[in-house]
Amino acid sequence: MNTTTLVLMPIKRSYIPFEEITSTARPFIEANTLQSSLQEIKAEHIIPVFKDNEPVISHSDFIETVMSVANDVFPLQHILSPNIRLSHPIQGRVPSAKNKLSRDLLDHEKTLHYERMAFVIEIPSVTEAIGGNQVSLTIGGVKSYNLDNLSLKKGTGEVFKVFIGFQNKVCTNLCVWSDGYKADLKVRSIEELRNAIYCLFNSYNIDHHIKSMKTLTNCNISEQQFVQLIGRCKLYQYLPPNMKANVPFLSFGDTQISAICRDYYRDKSFCRNDDGSINLWKVYNLFTEANKSSYIDTFLDRSVNAFQFIEGIKNAVRHNQANWFLQ
Repeated sequence: MNTTTLVLMPIKRSYIPFEEITSTARPFIEANTLQSSLQEIKAEHIIPVFKDNEPVISHSDFIETVMSVANDVFPLQHILSPNIRLSHPIQGRVPSAKNKLSRDLLDHEKTLHYERMAFVIEIPSVTEAIGGNQVSLTIGGVKSYNLDNLSLKKGTGEVFKVFIGFQNKVCTNLCVWSDGYKADLKVRSIEELRNAIYCLFNSYNIDHHIKSMKTLTNCNISEQQFVQLIGRCKLYQYLPPNMKANVPFLSFGDTQISAICRDYYRDKSFCRNDDGSINLWKVYNLFTEANKSSYIDTFLDRSVNAFQFIEGIKNAVRHNQANWFLQ
C-alpha cells in the first residue's frame, strides 16, 4: 500500500516568530471583503464591548492567539504572517465631532471597526503534491461580532470558527474537512480559546486528510455524469423539504454552481479533459474556487461541505453507492 510522505522541513527561526512574507498574497476569499493587516487592526480599529463595558476578544486577539498556538504546535516549521480579509465596516465618530458634516471629519475624529473577519496563516514547509498541484498546510479562522450578543454581559461567551487544512498553491483554494474544523466554537476567555485551538491542531490527522484528497485524482467522471451532477445541483435548491431531507446536503447556491459550469470549460488548471471527462480532484477545486465568492459568514462551512459533497460523489462512483446527484 502506498503511503503519504509529507515534506516537513525543519526551519530554525528563533530570531523571528513569523516571516514578514504574507500568507497567500492573492485573496483566498473575494466577496465583499478588503485586505488588511494585523498592525492596522491593532492600531486603528476600535474594540466593541458588551453591556457591562467589558471588551470582546478582538480580531487581533483572535489572530494572535492562533499564531501563538501555531508557534507551539509547529515549533520548527516555516510560518508566514496572516493574510486578513475584513467586511461589514462599522463607522463612528468621537463625541467632539458629533455636529460636524461627514465630509468635514478629520481622520482622528473618525472611528472604525469591522464586524466580520477571516484570516489564513500558511505553513509552507509542510507540503504535498496532489494531482500536479502543490498544497501547503494552512490554519486560520473566522470571527463575526454579529454572532455575539453584545447586549448581554461578557460571561455569556463569544463565537469563533477555527480550521486547519491545506491550501492549493496554484489557486489559493482552501481544502478544509470536518476533522480539521471547529464551527461555532463558544468560549468565555482567551485561555479557553487557546485550549480549544490546541485540541483541534493536535487532533488533526494530516496524513489521513492528504490521502483522502489524493484518492480524488484517481476517480474520473464522464461529461454526461458531470452534466447530471450539475443539473441536480441546480435542482437541489428547489426540492420540497421532504425530498431534500433524504439528499446529501449542498450549501452552494446558483451563483457558485454557475461559476463551476464556466470553469469546467475555462479554468486553466481544473478544466475538463478533451473528451469531456474530469477527475474529482479537479471538480473539488472547481467547487473551492467558486467558494471564494461566498461571504465571510458562510466561507468555511462551504469549504467543509465541498469536501463532504465530493467524497459522497467519489463513493458513488467507486463503490456504486446510491447518490441522488448522480441518479
